[in-house]
Amino acid sequence: MRLLLRVVIWLVLALGLPAVAAGQKPSTAPAPLHKPVPRKRYCQPDGGFCFRYPGSWTMLGEVYDGDGVVVAPPQKLDKALWDEITVALITPLSEGDEEPLSLDMMIEQASNSMREGGQAFETLQRQQRTVDHKPAQMLKVRYHEKATDRDWIEEIVFIQGPEGEIYSVALKCAPENLARLEPLFAGVLESWMLPEPGPPAGEEEENVPKQAPPPSKAAPPDH
Repeated sequence: MRLLLRVVIWLVLALGLPAVAAGQKPSTAPAPLHKPVPRKRYCQPDGGFCFRYPGSWTMLGEVYDGDGVVVAPPQKLDKALWDEITVALITPLSEGDEEPLSLDMMIEQASNSMREGGQAFETLQRQQRTVDHKPAQMLKVRYHEKATDRDWIEEIVFIQGPEGEIYSVALKCAPENLARLEPLFAGVLESWMLPEPGPPAGEEEENVPKQAPPPSKAAPPDH
């Protein structure tokens, strides 16, 4: 009798195991989608360039006599040491028979300006790109700035406009912050474009302060 009871219990357990195992399969439900990071949108007055940047960043103000703006993430250091991105019109539309500056010439001017203001200058990368279907060149350098006694990395992309004008999108940051900021810089660059309609629904457009600290980027050429 005991032997028969053991056989019955064993059969019940054996038949029940597949059902238990089936009930323990991992869920195949898709993981919840991450919400997109909120971004602000800025368009230069009078039909200039537009771009988007992280919503938690601050618009520091205008540079280049209103032809550019500086945006930056929250930071606790003195503003002279802040990581930042500058977006600007560097050279105006060409006038008359005046020959416009080329992207190669802008790269050389930027390199010379940073060499003069620093030391241990090193070119890390230079490449041709396309931004908003327009020809562009990128220059990435590392140097030690004398004025702040600080190492910097600058990644500058010069963009040739349809009428010979040149724009720039430039990241300046401490070397240890490059890995974190470079993807955000790529997002700003990817969003850069020339005039478009008003901001899409649900996206904030930024009002720009009238003053900003002088940029430490490459100085615009004299005219």
